[in-house]
Amino acid sequence: MRKVVMKFGGTSVADAAAITQTISIVRRAVESDAAPVVVVSAMSKVTDRLLAMADAASSGRTDVVRDGLDELSRRHGDAALRLVGASAAPVARDIERELTELGAVLQAIDVLRHADSRALDRVAASGELLNSRLVAAALRAHGFEAAFVDARSVLMTDATYGQAAPLADATKEAASEFVLPLLQSGRIPVIGGFVGRAPDGATTTLGRGGSDYSAALIGTAIDASEIQIWTDVDGMLTADPRIVEEPRVVRQLSFGEASELAYFGAKVLHPSTILPAVAHNIPVRILNSRRPEAEGTLITSSPADDGRPVTAIACKRGVTVVDVTSTRMLMAYGFLRRVFETFEHYRTPVDVVTTSEVSVSVTVDDRRRVPEIVNALREFADVSVEEEMAILCVVGENLRRRSDTASRVIGALATFPLRMVSQAASRRNLTMVLADSAAPDAMKHLHDELFETVAIR
Repeated sequence: MRKVVMKFGGTSVADAAAITQTISIVRRAVESDAAPVVVVSAMSKVTDRLLAMADAASSGRTDVVRDGLDELSRRHGDAALRLVGASAAPVARDIERELTELGAVLQAIDVLRHADSRALDRVAASGELLNSRLVAAALRAHGFEAAFVDARSVLMTDATYGQAAPLADATKEAASEFVLPLLQSGRIPVIGGFVGRAPDGATTTLGRGGSDYSAALIGTAIDASEIQIWTDVDGMLTADPRIVEEPRVVRQLSFGEASELAYFGAKVLHPSTILPAVAHNIPVRILNSRRPEAEGTLITSSPADDGRPVTAIACKRGVTVVDVTSTRMLMAYGFLRRVFETFEHYRTPVDVVTTSEVSVSVTVDDRRRVPEIVNALREFADVSVEEEMAILCVVGENLRRRSDTASRVIGALATFPLRMVSQAASRRNLTMVLADSAAPDAMKHLHDELFETVAIR
């Protein structure tokens, strides 16, 4: 049995027409003798609406909550009628039951005038719980033996609400109980992404964009042959299409390259998705639900052997640079340790690091606790902060194989003032920090230099 996890993002399941297209993609997989597990996101924009409703409830704006519940009922109910027709009554009841539970949570938030992270997770999970029920019913209406599987019975996590960490062993055990028997009996499990369950039974979420991560976790739990991420673009691209006109599709790249690109701003793939796949050597394929015939991007343990100088360019904008300087740093044991312990204490990860004899510079893209970090660092060093910066990251396995590539990249950006330059220990990325306002032009210029004469196959 060739088990394939097929994850469909919000735009791929946004309405009845999109779900109908998704069903045709699942049909093609079944006809090719795959045994699919379907993982779905909430309908497009629903998660944002749910969180806005929670915010409204916490400030007593009951009209916003009521309008939101009505809209969710109408949107999912209309889709059910279009997809299931005369047999829509059971799924309509499921939808209303979920909305009733959601309404109760929102009412509690209204009474308390506060939404803690646990309550927010329960609210945010409703989008996936609604849509997975709907997609399962739609598949059945189209002749498939499909079964809704509550994600909270499969994806086990810790109790870090808002950014829960998966519990791999418990998830594998749950998948063996609730997912594998369905596959073995010829049925299609339909599971909401993003959602899990804490040890005490409470609903958790994996953080925004976590449906990709869910698909990878479920794929590893059932030992899938492949994990497919269906989205609205043709695959991983050589640059951000919002900045560079007509970037090329990267047909194949390594797990390491994909991880770097996802981390540094490529929006096609959630950064955490790659980790479980790497651990179990499961290929990940990025595909376009609007153009299912397109080849997409294949991510495997091996890079493509096509001689390309780099694979792609990513850009992370709106970052903050923190410079920490101490005249006593030279040969001072423990200085760097104290710097990084400070960031760790305030739960703020750093992206890029450069050091000299007397200073260390780091970038962060979550600046919420930067003022506290700066105050703590000033107890033992001088600190300066620059906001509105951007990270430009060139990624490719050949960066470590071809000595001329790094100099070519730096040379191409000679007219752009670079604030920091760093190369990872893996030597598969070259990272530059510059003013955010200069980043689009720098990316365009660099893309022209690296890709205009190179065929990416």
